[in-house]
Amino acid sequence: MSGFGDPRARVVVVGLAPAANGGNRTGRMFTGDRSGDWLFAALHRAGFANQPESTGPGDGLRLRGAYVTAVNRCPPPANRPTPAERDNCLPYLVRELTLLDRARVLVALGSFGWDGALRALRDLGNEIPRPKPRFGHGAQVGVGPYELLGCFHPSQQNTFTGRLTEAMLDDVFGRARELGRPA
Repeated sequence: MSGFGDPRARVVVVGLAPAANGGNRTGRMFTGDRSGDWLFAALHRAGFANQPESTGPGDGLRLRGAYVTAVNRCPPPANRPTPAERDNCLPYLVRELTLLDRARVLVALGSFGWDGALRALRDLGNEIPRPKPRFGHGAQVGVGPYELLGCFHPSQQNTFTGRLTEAMLDDVFGRARELGRPA
């Protein structure tokens, strides 16, 4: 499954994979599941989405200045992707980033999204800082012409426990908006 959004996006959201009962069922990344409910509401509050929810491809959702994709292109068994799956899918993320030539900010959802984004940026010819930047909510690192921001994944395990709050998500997307503004 490919990502979707504004082809002129300056902000790219990189998730783990389409959820079996969300994006895989509906055909659009983060659509029709609780993670997507949190993500699209935050994108709407930050001005990237015209509406706060996404139920299916024909629901009228439009992204402005943002594009949503994932490292893996199919739902992994037991929601645990393997390194082989990541490596097989990574060229698709690299190709999307190549086509999204205005993108300057990547928001990585979770450590898997962070690691995949770093690998994709490396494959695009960017030097990854040493030591390798560690994922954390609110982490930020410059890689070539990009700023990579870390954000806890809006999964139920994070939102139900309070590990990720709406305010935390809004902070990351507010920063992404500022960093993505043309110079």
